[in-house]
Amino acid sequence: MQDHLERVELAEKLGFKAVWVRDVPMHVPTFGDAGQTFDPFTYLGYLAGRTSKIALGVSSIALPLRHPLHVAKSAATIDQLSNGRLIMGVASGDRYEEFPAMNMEYSKRGEKFREAYEFIRQAELDFPYMDTNSYGELNGKIDVLPKPFGAKIPMLITGHSQQSIEWIAAKGDGWMYYPRNLHMQKLHIEEWRGLIPKTVDASKPFLQPLYVDLQRNDDFKPVGIHLGIRTGVNYLVEYLSELHSIGVNHVAINLRFNSDNIEKTMESLSEKLLPKFH
Repeated sequence: MQDHLERVELAEKLGFKAVWVRDVPMHVPTFGDAGQTFDPFTYLGYLAGRTSKIALGVSSIALPLRHPLHVAKSAATIDQLSNGRLIMGVASGDRYEEFPAMNMEYSKRGEKFREAYEFIRQAELDFPYMDTNSYGELNGKIDVLPKPFGAKIPMLITGHSQQSIEWIAAKGDGWMYYPRNLHMQKLHIEEWRGLIPKTVDASKPFLQPLYVDLQRNDDFKPVGIHLGIRTGVNYLVEYLSELHSIGVNHVAINLRFNSDNIEKTMESLSEKLLPKFH
């Protein structure tokens, strides 16, 4: 996390639209990494006080591993402190080893995800009512404060989160999916967007991450890496344009495997890539 705050501040200064952190409750060595190590809500609250316009995203809160009352209160707090800049990805959790530590059954995470999701939505209302199997009762006599800055916290479903695509289209405010080849991603987006009008007359955003190892040679030809590409900026512009054409609205560029100086890479992306998409 060395220099991370300064890089977040630089991202805002350079014109990037969002910064993303992750929810990794426990370090599971076999999984490969511990995320940004800090609790996502605590850290996003810190970033809210050090930034003014960049969106603050978390991808994604593992809902079955947290009580939804705490999630609702923490999320609304950050949303208020940041003047409505929070984007909350939500997921069912995918590290089996974390569930016994929380006294949770891994096989029931899909059911608990749905219940927690609905609990948070109810908690955004005044003096809500809800009776749950796993998380207790909202009886209309007590309230959850603060409320979100806007009408609600944007909640984006990550992957399938053990849910049907119909549920995702009906309930989520957007969909975050993993990098796939262009043809597969196009099919995913078309299937999902085709279901949205059945429940709401509105558009919803599609987001994905992309690991990038940006080379100084702008014409460097692309080479595949884990969940992304090693490439020069010219092909990266071309690739992101193709993602845009198939319906991707936002890409979270991950520089974890970047071989060059991070600050120089961010400045290069700001100069040579961001103007193409304003």
